[in-house]
Amino acid sequence: MSNFTPPNVAVWFELPVSDMERAKGFYNAVLQTELKEDDTGPNPMAIFVAEDEKSGVAGHLYPGKPAPAGSGNTVHLAAPEPLESALDRVRENGGEVFWRDRQLTCRPVRLLPGY
Repeated sequence: MSNFTPPNVAVWFELPVSDMERAKGFYNAVLQTELKEDDTGPNPMAIFVAEDEKSGVAGHLYPGKPAPAGSGNTVHLAAPEPLESALDRVRENGGEVFWRDRQLTCRPVRLLPGY
């Protein structure tokens, strides 16, 4: 058995989206960021940029078939504080918030449902 302990267990994520422009607009608005477009590979991507591009954990959107509602993986994304404002931006941009009135008891993180 190995004793490997990486600095980050997750290193990259990929989110399939059926409407790239709509998804980019949603995530840009909710996360108050600008996804970086990349069309150098076989499929176009919109990359969530980490502060430290060499060691930060990031991911991208790509044209694909999202999992049916209620299934698939859960990805938690960083959003500017306060959390309530990010949740308002989810609603304002056509998303749904399924998490309500729960206390966060972990270190400061921001949770955002998938799109």
